[in-house]
Amino acid sequence: MKFKKMLFVTDFDELWFDALESLMGLRKAGLNHVVFLHVINREEVAMRRGAGYLKEEDVRLKQMADVRFIDWAESVFEKGMECGAYVVVGNPIPKILSTAETEGVDFIVTEAHKRTKLEKLFASSTTMELLRRSKAPVLVHKYMLPSGRVNNKPFDTPLLVTDWSSPCERALEQLIDIKKAVKNVVVIHVIGDDVVKGKSKDDLMKIQKENKKRLEDVCKTFEDEGVEADSHLCMGDVVSQIENAAREYNATMIVMGSTGKGAWRARWLGSVSQEITETSEFPTLLIP
Repeated sequence: MKFKKMLFVTDFDELWFDALESLMGLRKAGLNHVVFLHVINREEVAMRRGAGYLKEEDVRLKQMADVRFIDWAESVFEKGMECGAYVVVGNPIPKILSTAETEGVDFIVTEAHKRTKLEKLFASSTTMELLRRSKAPVLVHKYMLPSGRVNNKPFDTPLLVTDWSSPCERALEQLIDIKKAVKNVVVIHVIGDDVVKGKSKDDLMKIQKENKKRLEDVCKTFEDEGVEADSHLCMGDVVSQIENAAREYNATMIVMGSTGKGAWRARWLGSVSQEITETSEFPTLLIP
């Protein structure tokens, strides 16, 4: 799928216009239309204020968002791109999904939604809920972090994490579809602790050999498409190994497929994609 039309969802907390500018490298791969969306969540506003929500605030908050989007749209138009904008009130997930469907976007960009420890126990991640229900890929963009790190060219060197599943195969195909925006790809597979446990030395060597061959095949697929790629086989805790590999190989983004686990399993068992999305300092592109 070509990334021609983007839905850029912002709370004006972490994703400002500079974050949008960092994605303009996708123009090389055909990006020509941006749709802005700001959802006014009355419950969140009331919690921040520590008081009840006044309906009169709808008008004020909408006007503030409109002013920002008008300014942003002028810059987008100057680049020769199309642009649209929505400022709506309600539950973010349904509003994002309905806007994505109405506009027929190719992918959704959103910021990471932080949760308290209590929310992590009892509340599903907003991002993962979006991914479970979205038909389009979701980029959780982390443009500027408290540490000072700025992810200003996220598509330059994506780290593709594969577990050989169908979603990971779709992630590979997605990177090929936007290859003109990519300089090179790093491909990794992590042999998890659960796989290693109880295995003999011979069994482990066989597993390593099989996975190295599959990684080489993935690299060849990229190279046949004119994309530079190299691969690495890792072993250990999956989340830690992904994060370490992203740093070691100078990745600019983590790309993963996601099976979109059911709400109960995602809540109580968690998932690699959810943990990476919530804890990693790298932007994360999740392919459903």
